[in-house]
Amino acid sequence: MKTHLDWSGYDTYGIGDAYSGIPARGGNYAKAVAVCMHNRACQTEGRGVMCPSFRITHDPAHSTEARVAAFKAALNGDYGDDPFGDSRLAAAMDLCVSCKACKKECPSAVDMVLIKTEYLAQRNDAHGVSFRTRLFGGLPAWLGRWRRPARWLALTRNALPPVAWAAEKFLGLTSRRPLPPPAAKPFAVKPFAAKGPFAAKGPLGFGERGDVWLFADTFAQHFDPEIAEAAVAVLTAGGYRVRIAQPAPDDPEPNRSLCCGRTFLSMGMVGKARAEALRVIAALKPAIEAGAPIVGLEPSCLLSMRDEFFSLGLGAEIGALGKNLYLFEEFIAREALRGLKLPLKAPEGVKVYAHGHCHQKAFGLMKSLRKTLGLVPGLDFELIESGCCGMAGSFGFEAEHYEASQKMAELALLPAVRAARPQDVIVADGFSCRHQIKDGSGRKPVHMAVLLRDSLVPA
Repeated sequence: MKTHLDWSGYDTYGIGDAYSGIPARGGNYAKAVAVCMHNRACQTEGRGVMCPSFRITHDPAHSTEARVAAFKAALNGDYGDDPFGDSRLAAAMDLCVSCKACKKECPSAVDMVLIKTEYLAQRNDAHGVSFRTRLFGGLPAWLGRWRRPARWLALTRNALPPVAWAAEKFLGLTSRRPLPPPAAKPFAVKPFAAKGPFAAKGPLGFGERGDVWLFADTFAQHFDPEIAEAAVAVLTAGGYRVRIAQPAPDDPEPNRSLCCGRTFLSMGMVGKARAEALRVIAALKPAIEAGAPIVGLEPSCLLSMRDEFFSLGLGAEIGALGKNLYLFEEFIAREALRGLKLPLKAPEGVKVYAHGHCHQKAFGLMKSLRKTLGLVPGLDFELIESGCCGMAGSFGFEAEHYEASQKMAELALLPAVRAARPQDVIVADGFSCRHQIKDGSGRKPVHMAVLLRDSLVPA
């Protein structure tokens, strides 16, 4: 079996008695599947995230263990000559939201997100890539070329119910929630642009504390430029010289912003994800060589670079890149231990409620979130005890998954947000999380960078 991802990391797995039946086919991919030891922590409903689909259905068929069983059957030949196109495997994977919780919370560290990516890639090979899959997966590419028409289409679809109905009927996009329109202007056009759509004037700030590279992902670039601008404001106020990561001089698409490839990976479009990753590595080569920190804003993007990039077969540079990558509040918390003093003041009469993205929780970064909130003197804050928000990238926009998406949000997140006072602030770093909260409660959450910028004491 030819795989799309590099599974060599599992080469030595399966040695000893504590392994639960490696499938006959699939090589190291099969070993990754067989990591499951049937602990069934994925079938619990206490603290944590895992498993969102089990928590809303209470059905073991929608748990990590059941998905492992389905993959074992497929790789053992029980599903015939087209195992990745079999309806039984599709049913097992239908409600998987790629939350990465199983990699963190499962005692065996089953990496269902990576297993699912390979599954989708194999299915795409056998049955082709649907238009909706291309639409969601190719978001960064077509935004780079047709951002203005995309904004017009999203606004038109949101304003006209018949257009929303048609989008649901023909594309499978639910008509029951608005599509987020791209911003009128992308990040770096103003105030940082010198020429070209993504150019910057060079380093920003005086740099007493050294250089920092800011990776403005697709969502910050095109949908929420305020977040990237806020990050620049906070970092420069802290004494850093900020360099905006931009395509390398020999990039095949120099006028298109950088992308981690997360959307392509989530749709099983591994080849396109690999191409995006190579663009990122080339763009960040100077930072890697200098050992400069690279700060990201979107958890799913930055942590894909730290995690999934290793499975794309990109070479030794990935290790060096991974050592330099920091989520925004992770970097701020680290630097605070090294003497960073930001001039911050808590807003009066306001409490902050912070929701963590699933990938933040999977990588143990909620401590950084808490520490960064604690840097604001006198700030009253609380971390919302919640699992997956349920939006999960495109999942919540898919007509057939809208109800499941809402049920996940209603388990804990949306009730907690509704209980907050009108003057209180909701913090959520994830693009999907913010839109799920806004759609389900009417509250507009902010990114941590925006909260810190708004807490800066004017010089």
